[in-house]
Amino acid sequence: MSVSPQLLAILVCPKCKGELVYREAESALDCPACRLRYAIRDGIPIMLIDEATAL
Repeated sequence: MSVSPQLLAILVCPKCKGELVYREAESALDCPACRLRYAIRDGIPIMLIDEATAL
């Protein structure tokens, strides 16, 4: 399940407020600045810092 382009346009990293890179194959959003990956479950980005994994 993909994430809508409108949602991707407004999402930022909750930690540094930087840009996120959408990884459709991994169902994740990556923050290159913080080196964190936010999972996407059932089309919903899980934007909790405590739930993020390291890149």
